[in-house]
Formats: sequence, C-alpha cells, structure tokens
Amino acid sequence: MTKKQLKLGVLLFGAGAHMNSWKAEDVEPDASINFDHYVNLTKKAEKNGADFVFIADGLYIDEKSIPHFVNRFEPIALLSALAPITSKIGLVGTLSTTYSEPYNVARQFASLDIISKGRAGWNVVTSPLQGSAGNYNKGNHPEHDLRYDMANEYLEVTKGLWDSFDDDAFVRDRETGVFYDKDKVHVLNHKGEFFNSKGPLNIQRTPQGQPVIFQAGASPKGIEFAAKHGEVIFNAAGTLEKAQEYYKAVKDAVKANGRDPEKVVILPSLSPITGATEEEVAANYEKLQQLISLDEALDYLARFFDHHDFKQYDPDAPFPDLGEVGSDGFRSTSDAIKAQAKEENLTLREVALQTATPKGNFYGTYDELADKLIYWLENDAADGFMLNEQVFGDAYDEFFDNILSKIAERGYYSYEYEGDTLRDHLGLDFKESRYAK
Repeated sequence: MTKKQLKLGVLLFGAGAHMNSWKAEDVEPDASINFDHYVNLTKKAEKNGADFVFIADGLYIDEKSIPHFVNRFEPIALLSALAPITSKIGLVGTLSTTYSEPYNVARQFASLDIISKGRAGWNVVTSPLQGSAGNYNKGNHPEHDLRYDMANEYLEVTKGLWDSFDDDAFVRDRETGVFYDKDKVHVLNHKGEFFNSKGPLNIQRTPQGQPVIFQAGASPKGIEFAAKHGEVIFNAAGTLEKAQEYYKAVKDAVKANGRDPEKVVILPSLSPITGATEEEVAANYEKLQQLISLDEALDYLARFFDHHDFKQYDPDAPFPDLGEVGSDGFRSTSDAIKAQAKEENLTLREVALQTATPKGNFYGTYDELADKLIYWLENDAADGFMLNEQVFGDAYDEFFDNILSKIAERGYYSYEYEGDTLRDHLGLDFKESRYAK
C-alpha cells in the first residue's frame, strides 16, 4: 500500500515566529531585512525537498507591532529575488484583496510564475487589521464578511485576467511578422459590485496556467471562500480533534462546490518545540519564554483583539469577558483564545504568555513529533504541514536532521521533487484556461 506523502511548506518569518525571535543568540537580529538570511533558509528548505517557502505580510504597524513586522521586505520583491537562485522550490507570497487592484496583482503573480518557471503561489488575504485603512485611499476598513464578498469577486477578476491569452497565442513568427494570434485574445470586460476591469492582461499565460491559490480562512465565511477558490489551505488547527473537524469541514465544502477534495491540500501550522530528550525539550521551551516580558506578551495578545488594552486589567485575575472585542479581525483566533480561557479558567497572565510563547500541539522529543506528524497525516487531520519555526536558528536544522529524516525513513516523505512546477510538487493539475474547450 502506497503511503501518503507529507507536503511541506516553510513560513519565512524573519528571525522566526516568536515575537522576540530577534533576541535569540543563534539568529541574526536584522533577519527580517537580511537577504542572505532568506537565501540560506530557502536553499536549506530546497535541499531538503520542501514544496514551497511562504512569505507572510501585513499593511499596518504601530508601536505595539511585533518587532520584525515593523521592518520587513515586501513579499513579491523578495520572492522575485529568490527565484533565479533556486530551481525547484515553490515561492508563495501574501497579498491583500482589500487594499490592492486585481489587474496589478494578476500582473505581479503572472510575472513571478514566469520568472520562476512555474513556482508561484498567492496567499489570498483580506487584511484583518483595521488600521490598514489609514494607509490607503479606500475609505473605512470593511467588516469581516464584506471583505470576503469583495475577495470572492476579486478572485474571479484575477483568474479571468490570467486567461486573457490562449496558451499558444504568442506565435512570434519572424517570417510572417505575426507576434501573436489576435483571435486567441480574450477581453474580460468585468463590471461588478466592487471591481471593474476591462482587460486583457498584458502578459501571457504562465507555466502553471495560473499561480496556485493559497488561503487560510477558518471562520464560516473563510471556509466558504477557501472551498470555492483555495488549492492549498492552512490553519492553526490546535488539537488533533479540531484539526480533523477542520479537515472534514473544508473537504466537504470543496466537494459541495463541485471540486475534487483530493486536489485541495490542507496544511496545519507546525511550530515544534523539541529536543533529543524530555529534558532538552523543556530547556528549549524555557529559552523561548525568557525572550519575552509580560508587557510584551500583553501587546502580542492585543493583536488578535483589535489592539485592545489588556494592561488595564489585573494580570492574575481571570481572563476578562470581552464580549465581541476581537471578533472582526482575527475572528477564529480570538474566539479560540476566549474559549480556551473560559474552559480552562485561565488568568490573563496565563493567556498572554501562552499566546505569545505557546507550547502548542507539537511539543516533544524528535521521535514523539515524528510519530505525531505521521499520525495526523494518516488520520485525516492534515495533508502535510506549514513549518513555522519560533526561531530560525539551530531549531531549523534540528527539524530537518532529526524529525523530517525519521518521517522520510518510514516512507512518508520524499526529498525528490515531483516535476518542475509548484503544482507538480503538490499534486495539483495544470490550470486550464476557461476558453480551452
């Protein structure tokens, strides 16, 4: 019986996902804008057969923002620079549908897909932070469900623009002087509720047909959107049971949309805290905890609650009743935090420190984590994982050398790439043009 193969993405988050990862001694403090750092991480991921690297993004900062959010590269520029110095690994970037225009974004990702010879992916986000509106001339920040309605039309426009030319439209015949076949050009002429775009796009179809669409919706509206458009979907997951519930909900919704659930890849977030022994695991977790103060943890927690002021409360009292605070931005995350605090009767201090430095579901020795990842893979909780290292120092090497290697030895992971494009790696089909038939 063929074993299910683990798909792997690597979230490149400056010095790491921990808000104070830049303080760790085994990583460069300027990692968020250190190009050599990104090159090293990406090449190491490619050497170990990772399917893609992923660049997150945000459009608003203030004095409470995570340090490496304040000073970081724009994703498309960074990925375009990484493209010619890599050859196989996918290149995925975040770009907002709320604060951009479909025509520009279609050009950017089509260009990246051609530059990289078919390795581009777009993480579609709707921008959760209300402060983003102050940086753009687009009016007030739309509420949660409206942002997804806008994103749905946005994707329809972008996909239509990517199909502006047939695959064989550009003949470039020097003898006849015909550069492209004008009968194989399609004008979109989209006039919708939120967007107008005539087209055609001024770039040919790409090696993948269209770049791969990534999504991370966890709210009901987000799952609905992901089921319609998403090809790779990642989530915070939490426990095995919640991951299985999410996996089933998304796959069922994909099927209800007339799509093949086997052609949608679900990747829970993986932030391992590990070591060779239980003592090493505990020591490594202690190192992470020492990177952060209570005030910093409260600021970090506030990100998920529209920058609510948690310092007004007694940190050793039960987590405050916030009502609807935080429900519009990071809706699924804030709801999960409130639910856990209530279920476990946690204090504000406990919630803040756990949120900023979570043990998470992947806390244990190398052997324990390898077993757990395989179990999730085999039991309908994941198709793979999004590696989200707390600190991109020694722990990054340890994951490849001591966990991924064990999974490969047991036949659940291959270091060899399938084909040349990101779609090939992920087992996704070439995206045919809507005009192909």
